Amino acid sequence: MYVLMAVLFVLGYLCIAFEHPLKIDKAAAAILTAVLCWTALILGAETIVPLLPSAAHNPGEPSAFVVESLRHHLGEISEILFFLLGAMTIVELIDSHEGFKVITDRIQTRKRVHLLWIIGFLTFFLSAALDNLTTTIVMVSLLRKLIRGRPERWLFVGVVVIAANAGGAWSPIGDVTTTMLWIGNQITASGVIVGLFIPSLVCLLVPLLILSFSMRGEVPRPGARAHLAESNPPTTTVFERNLVLALGIGALVFVPVFKTVTHLPPYMGILFGLGVLWVTTEFLHRHKEDDHKHPLSVVGVLRKVDTPSVLFFLGILLAVAALATAGHLTQVATALRDSLGHIYPINYSIGLLSAVVDNVPLVAGSMKMYPLVSPETLDAAPAAEAAWLSQFVVDGNFWEMLAYCAGTGGSTLIIGSAAGVAAMGMEKISFTWYVKRVSLLAFLGYTAGAVTYIGMLALR
Repeated sequence: MYVLMAVLFVLGYLCIAFEHPLKIDKAAAAILTAVLCWTALILGAETIVPLLPSAAHNPGEPSAFVVESLRHHLGEISEILFFLLGAMTIVELIDSHEGFKVITDRIQTRKRVHLLWIIGFLTFFLSAALDNLTTTIVMVSLLRKLIRGRPERWLFVGVVVIAANAGGAWSPIGDVTTTMLWIGNQITASGVIVGLFIPSLVCLLVPLLILSFSMRGEVPRPGARAHLAESNPPTTTVFERNLVLALGIGALVFVPVFKTVTHLPPYMGILFGLGVLWVTTEFLHRHKEDDHKHPLSVVGVLRKVDTPSVLFFLGILLAVAALATAGHLTQVATALRDSLGHIYPINYSIGLLSAVVDNVPLVAGSMKMYPLVSPETLDAAPAAEAAWLSQFVVDGNFWEMLAYCAGTGGSTLIIGSAAGVAAMGMEKISFTWYVKRVSLLAFLGYTAGAVTYIGMLALR
């Protein structure tokens, strides 16, 4: 059963990676993989559980140990899912009020290089405040209003993918993997911002500088009626758009402050922000007809939330939790440490691997493979081992570099990140085109950012 679990996990991963050729949604594959892995674990509990060091502290039936482990992991995963659900609802509420028009309507330039830098930096900072997936969707929609012709937009969309992943890496709410590390207390909000802002910025600057030497001329603008939104009258007033945008961005940015002040988990902060927005929008539209009010309410917006993505995270995180409970990840961690020996090549390899497979299970696996070290454990460790363990404390070098590498390494392939997959679906970008035109740029930016982080550590 131990080997069967690994086989089931690999097969599930292949179904996720080949989602489009198989025409099976990755959420379905992830959920099925999770259930099968846990089923194999509990059926083989009699032989697997007695070999686990953690089971020695929980004497009793092996099957009871597996069920208790499942409940424990589900509690941790639920914190991430509720946070994502709250954040996605807030963003959809802003979008339904056309709040993003406040930003997009101010871009007037037609020069390719100027537009490239504006799009890059706007995506970079917007991704830090929202998340890379939502930012990519917003920016691709914006590019459709700014540039005519799909092939003409593709290179800008590639920059959006790089910028969205780079911007999400240095913010605790900008990327799912960074949020996972933040919720798991491996990193703090202030620590990840200070430690990763410059490396993430370098990750974006390198591709922008290279492209600036080759891009010339002006972009063709779309016609007056090329975008459907321009032929429809707005359903909200300027005051309503600005108010909901300000409250929504404020609610997202307030989450780290809420966690620091109250010490409650981040999902409580995001639910607080959602509650405030819910009450505000209900009051704001209280006199409108139901047909006009419903699309602008939280109840109406919840139907637009990407529920399959939430279920995908549930499935893949539960599947990884099964491998962590059975001891597979401990074996992988030992192999990485023995073969690579240092956190820099380990994290760099994880980042490149995230271009092939999803970065969510990679980070989830790393969190299980390398446990968080407490100050007490560090003080009690022998001197020879203390240097290694010091990299796994809160805001340790391993966790910070993991957040950077897992967040930005996926840009090297278009299927390597949620932002890339979203862009691929919206703009019909082919895998081979991205490899030819964007992959090298993303790889150089990723490597330059990693070298920058290592250099910053050397200067401390």
